[in-house]
Amino acid sequence: MARRFSAPYQQEPVSGLATWSRNLAIFSVVVVVVSILILRFDFLEVKPALATFFGALACAGLSILLGLAAFAAIWQNGTRGMGRILLAFLIDAAVLAYPGYLAYQYRKLPRIYDITTDSIDPPKFEALARLRTGEGTNPAIYAGLYSADQQRKAYPDIETVELEVPVDRAYELTLRLVHRRKWLVIDERPPQPPRRTGRIEAVARTPIMGFREDVSIRVTADGDDARVDIRSASRYFDADLGSNAARVKKLIEDLNAAAENDKDKPVKKPAPAPKPPPAKTVKK
Repeated sequence: MARRFSAPYQQEPVSGLATWSRNLAIFSVVVVVVSILILRFDFLEVKPALATFFGALACAGLSILLGLAAFAAIWQNGTRGMGRILLAFLIDAAVLAYPGYLAYQYRKLPRIYDITTDSIDPPKFEALARLRTGEGTNPAIYAGLYSADQQRKAYPDIETVELEVPVDRAYELTLRLVHRRKWLVIDERPPQPPRRTGRIEAVARTPIMGFREDVSIRVTADGDDARVDIRSASRYFDADLGSNAARVKKLIEDLNAAAENDKDKPVKKPAPAPKPPPAKTVKK
């Protein structure tokens, strides 16, 4: 027997599960944005902010499950809502894509958080040490031989930077690059005799979540040239997912490029002193 409708334009109802799936997906986006703002502007400590973030990921996962259930219901009883399910899936994919990539990095990369160009005598955290004493923070002392061995295997190209410029100029170039990156400089000490060692301590932040990662840079004289050692360490967590190594590598590249450009600049010769006007002869 054919189905009868009270009006020729009557449509099937919209699936409630599809609506819930879409609403949860939108809610997860809002919570993700709020949790990032909480972290970047220090409204809460790291742990509750992360709990909010993972709660948003759970909402996205639940949205996917509801969307699958709604799809099965629509297939069986012919209700509407496929558009809402597809929208929910797109939003959930956007929310979960970056955390999924980080999970892959966590499995792929070594679980270290302290990267340095000199594992024998790494630059120290002195002014930054007082910022790494709270609950859940990593210590200011270097992570040790295990971290050095894992770094050597994963990032063999991270080494001391040797620049063919005087130590004072190397310090100026390094400090300029630090300011260009908008890192928060905590301490800066130009090279001073007799050791002629300059130090820069600054706080960098990860691009999206804004986690703090501390940076210490040491610039030392090497005859007429200079050596630059860099250390970058996460303040929280026992794995940095490659962020510190990427920061150190990029700074090494920019330092070498800046020193090369500085060396190639023509030296301006001082302008010659003007010749005195010829003496006037007095006619007798």
